[in-house]
Amino acid sequence: MPNTVVVGAQWGDEGKGKIIDILSEHADYVVRYQGGNNAGHTVVKECGEFVLHLIPSGIFHKDVRCVIGNGVVIDPDALLQEINNLNKKGISVKGRLFISDRAHLIFPYHKTGDRLRESQKGFTKIGTTGRGIGPSYADKASRSGIRIADLCDGPLFREKLKKSLLEKNKLFEKVYRAKGFKFSKIHADYLRFAKAMRPYVCDTAVLLNQAIRKKKCVLFEGAQGTHLDVDHGTYPFVTSSYVTAGGAAVGTGVPPTAIDNVIGVVKAYTTRVGEGPFPTEFDTKLMARIRRKGREFGATTGRPRRCGWFDAVLVKYSCMINGIQEIAVTKLDVLDDLKEIKICVAYRHRGRLYRRFPASLTTQWEGRPVYETHRGWMADTSQAKKFSGLPENARKYLHRLSELLGVPITILSIGSHEKQTLYLPAKRW
Repeated sequence: MPNTVVVGAQWGDEGKGKIIDILSEHADYVVRYQGGNNAGHTVVKECGEFVLHLIPSGIFHKDVRCVIGNGVVIDPDALLQEINNLNKKGISVKGRLFISDRAHLIFPYHKTGDRLRESQKGFTKIGTTGRGIGPSYADKASRSGIRIADLCDGPLFREKLKKSLLEKNKLFEKVYRAKGFKFSKIHADYLRFAKAMRPYVCDTAVLLNQAIRKKKCVLFEGAQGTHLDVDHGTYPFVTSSYVTAGGAAVGTGVPPTAIDNVIGVVKAYTTRVGEGPFPTEFDTKLMARIRRKGREFGATTGRPRRCGWFDAVLVKYSCMINGIQEIAVTKLDVLDDLKEIKICVAYRHRGRLYRRFPASLTTQWEGRPVYETHRGWMADTSQAKKFSGLPENARKYLHRLSELLGVPITILSIGSHEKQTLYLPAKRW
């Protein structure tokens, strides 16, 4: 398998965990390159269902090495809990998990600041998970963050933590009228975390570049989806990192010339969690129906996802900026009992037709979707063993998606289990 980035092409929650787990069988390394424990990948195995927040989905394959890159922000308490939970279920990460010494850390004051700031936003409320992701990235950008390398240097960590708390406590007390944090508690906790994490910490950029020179196969795992990217997403209703395929190079230290392929993952419809524009959102009745059948609740927070029709304008933009060469479609089976299925092919706003995804937040909010309507197939797809075994209208729907996006569909998921997956040759399209 060539070195491949797997990226969500909508607003996240596309089912990347399952796709990465499947592709991991052919990889030597699986690398997480951005985000934090605000994202979750759900993987269903014979031994049960797993939700991963920081550890790459390749961990279920015993010969695969998993890497958390420098572009990830890490809550060490959450990471160590995840490691312990895997160990309890018989999945060892020893000798297989590697964490970048350049990755930035999340502290309790980041989480508190996240919640306090969100409560003050009013109409611009983002809908964050409150896990400190944004504030940690903000410290990173302002050059006041604390990295794992700093944590492993006792005197330096002590100095940096003291300076950080001096600033943060003033902010909490003066601006938010909230209680500050005690140095001694955080210092002691994080020294304990440092000891537990130390066996996994290394220069992962060196590790990965050496692997690539040895012709090892590397699979890059993104969290969230393209339209939550801090630059290319529906700003400001985005995450705080580079979600797109380009972020794989930035977030790992692997040169872009080493990346051979990009696979975009989409649902057969659209979902998003949190606030922000959503042109193709269902009405209340259909929302409840699809949410229930598709189990559309956040893997990290349990929040109900907003659901809507497939937005080809949104995804076509994703294909362009990521350089997507293949598409994996998930949850086709959720649409099995619908008589009609719609695809958004443009937006109309103030008399103008938009066939490219606009940057204007006003156009995103006010634009009305222009739909194509397709006949549903009203039949079970979840047991199909090959593409030709799908109902004719399901095949037509997939062909139309591929045509609109200009990219072949090569993987089709028709259920949560790994066996409910069809593989299609690119030449078919």
